[in-house]
Amino acid sequence: MRRSLFRKYFTTIFAAVLLPIIVGGTIEAWLGYRDQRASIDSRLLSEARASSERISSFLNSIIDQMGWAVQLPVASVSPEERRFDALRLLRQAPAITEFAQADRQGKELLRVSRIVPDIMDSGRDLSREASFQELMENGSRFGSVHFSRGSEPYMAIAIAGEKSSTGVAIAEVNLKLIWSVIANIRVGQKGHAHVRDRIGRLIAHPEIVRVLRGEDPGDLMAVPERPAVADDITQVPVGSNPVIVRRGDSGAWVIAGSAIVPGPNWTVYVEQPLSEAFAPIYAALWRTGILLIAGIAVSAALAYVLAGRITGPIRLLEQGATKIGAGQFDHRVRIDSGDELQELAERFNTMADEIALSKERSERIARLRQFLAPQVAELIEIEGSEKLLESKQADVVVVFGDLRNFTAFSAKAEPGEIMAVLEEFFTVLGQLVQKHEATQTGFSGDGFMLLLNAPVPCDDPVGLAARMAVDIQEAVQELVFRWTSVGYGIGFGMGMAAGAATVGRIGYEGRLEYTAIGPVVNLASRLCSAAKDGQILIDAATARQIGPAFPLDDLGERLLKGFEADTRVFAIKMKEGRVCE
Repeated sequence: MRRSLFRKYFTTIFAAVLLPIIVGGTIEAWLGYRDQRASIDSRLLSEARASSERISSFLNSIIDQMGWAVQLPVASVSPEERRFDALRLLRQAPAITEFAQADRQGKELLRVSRIVPDIMDSGRDLSREASFQELMENGSRFGSVHFSRGSEPYMAIAIAGEKSSTGVAIAEVNLKLIWSVIANIRVGQKGHAHVRDRIGRLIAHPEIVRVLRGEDPGDLMAVPERPAVADDITQVPVGSNPVIVRRGDSGAWVIAGSAIVPGPNWTVYVEQPLSEAFAPIYAALWRTGILLIAGIAVSAALAYVLAGRITGPIRLLEQGATKIGAGQFDHRVRIDSGDELQELAERFNTMADEIALSKERSERIARLRQFLAPQVAELIEIEGSEKLLESKQADVVVVFGDLRNFTAFSAKAEPGEIMAVLEEFFTVLGQLVQKHEATQTGFSGDGFMLLLNAPVPCDDPVGLAARMAVDIQEAVQELVFRWTSVGYGIGFGMGMAAGAATVGRIGYEGRLEYTAIGPVVNLASRLCSAAKDGQILIDAATARQIGPAFPLDDLGERLLKGFEADTRVFAIKMKEGRVCE
């Protein structure tokens, strides 16, 4: 299906202008996103790692202070000295709510608490408690996070002396004091940090009430040992990307950086709402979108103007071609663009002039071909003059031909058969007339008249006419043989005479014929009438001009119709050497 040229140019120009804008905007947006994302990732990771270090320092300071309690052997310290050291530890480390000492077998020697009365030498077996078991079996200093009365988070820290006689110290640490570390972390206007233990429970959050209630942000209940998934708020980024995009407390998307707290294996998350973090990117995208819309409008307008400037002249050329094709050769295309299109229009107008001249020439040649051979007609046209067709006296050779018994045949035959015979006859005749460049003056039913040496002179016109007559007779005799085989009974005879005649055009406007008038024409016609099937009859004067080139048979004196005296008649012998008598 054909597409509009305007649409093609409009689409091409529109795409050529708009595509760089889209590509440039896309690249700018991508580079802006990449740079902003790198900046956000770096800031979040920096805050998360700094928080992790502060929390780790907080826990290590407690461990350092607990170390004084396990430096001396258990047996060398009195219970009062042991209690004094424990109370001093509680004053120095406010996060410790309860402190206990035991020997290596798990027998409790001392328990000092901020909540319940102190206990001296209780003999309680601590070997069954998780913190003591983890310390003795795995050497772990940090126990699991648990919630006292289902609210505040606690964690047991246990250390042992370097010698077996020094015993074990166990401290219950209130983790809500880590809130001061987390509360001071701000990323942007809405960003914050929080800490979760190894199974995902909330340990510290800027909204401390959530921690005290044992709630997860966004009312997500902590499920122990649940697997980490990509959209899971409890994902521990061990061996994975430390910066992820996930659902935040309120269900909105946030970008979060994370860092591991060594020792207890907690995870610090520093997150910022995605809308705030990517606000510069969104602003850049809005600017790019506005520029893109403006680019679309400019591209469309530019494409429309340029496509119109290209297709407008082409449309004028198309209209001009249509009018010239309809015969309006005086139509001209006017384009004043000052470029190649104007030059094309000028050449188009030149072409129209040449077509008009060519049409006139073709019409003249067509008129000349009505009675001249195509070569002769073109020769007259090339010379640019029809003076050759003017009436004058000239020596010509006149050749007549006529089908014998055609009247009787046409009286009995069907119209289709009659026209088929004539079509075969004149087809053969026309080919030979053009071959020998003879002038055909017209048809008369089943006969014809030909001229040579007029209007265009030729060398040896009599010899040329004789060769043409022989060729015509031989070709037509092949047709006669076939016609006879189907019972038509048609023959063909010819007559030829040479002499002076008046030649020129006769007729009326729109219908002219070139012909010859004079005695030589009548003589050739009567010779044709006297010729039998297969004969070519000539008079004595023509026979003398032929000379020895063609063998002749002298048929003697004959009285031809319209002539007072007898005419000596000769017959040109055919190739078989036989002339019909």
